[in-house]
Amino acid sequence: MIETYADRMGKHPLLVIPLIAFTLAACANQPPSTSAPTSAPPIVTLPEATATIPPVQPTTPSEPTVAVRPVPAPTVIATPVLSPPARKPNLLFILADDLNADEVQYMPKLKALISDQGETFPNYFVPESLCCPSRATTLRGQYPHNTRVLSNDPPSGGYQKFFELGEEQSTIAVWLKNAGYDTMLAGKYLNGYPLKSDPMHIPAGWSEWYSSIKGNPYSEYNYTLNENGRAVAYGKTAKDYGTDVYVSKALDFINRSVKSGKPFFVYLAPYAPHAPYIPAPRHADLFPGVKAPRTANWDEPDVADKPGYIRNRPHLSAKQVTTIDTAFRMRLQALQAVDEGIETLVNALKANGALDNTYIVFTSDNGYHLGNHRQVLGKIAPYEEELRVSMRVRGPGVPAGVSLPQLVGNLDLAPTFAQLGGATPADFVDGRSLLPLLRANPPPLSQWRQAISLEWGEDPLDDPNAKVAVVSDIESLEPADVDETEIAAQAPARKNLLAIPHFRGLRLQGTSYVEYLTGEKELYDIATDPFQLVNKAATAPRPLLSELDTRVKALATCKAATCRQAEDALFTQAR
Repeated sequence: MIETYADRMGKHPLLVIPLIAFTLAACANQPPSTSAPTSAPPIVTLPEATATIPPVQPTTPSEPTVAVRPVPAPTVIATPVLSPPARKPNLLFILADDLNADEVQYMPKLKALISDQGETFPNYFVPESLCCPSRATTLRGQYPHNTRVLSNDPPSGGYQKFFELGEEQSTIAVWLKNAGYDTMLAGKYLNGYPLKSDPMHIPAGWSEWYSSIKGNPYSEYNYTLNENGRAVAYGKTAKDYGTDVYVSKALDFINRSVKSGKPFFVYLAPYAPHAPYIPAPRHADLFPGVKAPRTANWDEPDVADKPGYIRNRPHLSAKQVTTIDTAFRMRLQALQAVDEGIETLVNALKANGALDNTYIVFTSDNGYHLGNHRQVLGKIAPYEEELRVSMRVRGPGVPAGVSLPQLVGNLDLAPTFAQLGGATPADFVDGRSLLPLLRANPPPLSQWRQAISLEWGEDPLDDPNAKVAVVSDIESLEPADVDETEIAAQAPARKNLLAIPHFRGLRLQGTSYVEYLTGEKELYDIATDPFQLVNKAATAPRPLLSELDTRVKALATCKAATCRQAEDALFTQAR
């Protein structure tokens, strides 16, 4: 008998995900610790976006089969190690919020200035499709089961848990600063930052810091930033628009850093296109009439083979369809300020003579579904729309206009930045440096990662002593997605039917496999079924399921080098 994730929970009851409709307050009755300036800092003037790009409408794929193929006995691949560049490069990291991978086609400046000048990684995945767990992984290079940040809120996650576990004492910012870098963060840090008990706290490793401490940053207006220990309030005028402010902070930092001659690391984290999807005024009329892509899994016609939380969903209502299409249009509008910001920073680097010695990385903390599999708007579920994010990289020695299929993820960012900067990462890192892929003649698929772990929720081997006891020391909360608010409004019995059960799983080069706490499973041949329409778990050969389950177990509890060993071992049945 194959022991699954559900079996390992023994007599533990089903953990139902609590869904709370969060609200954001302007906190007008809580003045900042220092007086706000009479006007906001100078804002970069960005060009007006005029182009509208028609959405891609993918065709429905043919019915797939899951192939079983003989290959040599499992072996572990030695990942090549390359030396960092002799001259320390600058590092510009741009992290969008809740960006669906298909939405980047509406960012022409990203394409022209980064994608066409460097490499695209279409198989870039986040192990957990949720903001705070993903961002914790990005900062430390660990799977969520090792950061122990498993959700956006305590006791299982959020900034409070990250802080109380002491994890911000060893992040990519700390490693690079120790290696001689000037570092700065502008925008979103971790959900729940800051703690009310220390609202002006600046995490270790950051030379300069510009992050929201109160107000409504997700709306792009009426928020207060901690600007290097000084509270600065922003209002509701066009010059206060959040993305533009964060870009202006990055621009100023880059200009000063180049003059100083020190290498820099910029972590630019705009809130776009996260809900409520507020565009800059100059972009509010773009993309008239655009609709969310009607992919093959849009309002999925037949969900009989899906797990209960999908089977129990009705077809999308006319109101929900309108909500999705409106959100999609506003998300595209909000992305235009990010796209223009990319152009502003690239032009500044070029003007300063620093572009040729700067790596620029663009990605998102997680993906987002828009009507896929009958879900309305949100993330977390283990489907491609939520987990496959895509990443773009340009920089010294990076081949131009290349797309690589290798499996990569956000757990690789910290070790990659560390190696590029000649920094020493902590020995707890689970990920790997991507430098071998950023050069000509990258290692082939057979000599790279074979699987990446997929995770949501507590693990049966979780250490209860790692939990955070205090749950009220939070200043601001993230606005809920539509799926969360709709489920929260249901009767308790109905909530249990629609909540996403905790799961563990795998994403291989051509296969997606998930085991839910309920005992349900999903298995898809991504090569022939990219929209995950036909679940093969009930009919797949037993040796294939056994091999996948064994690897799920290995990755669900791996640490550091054992993660890379489990990822690299070749499969004999799966592909």
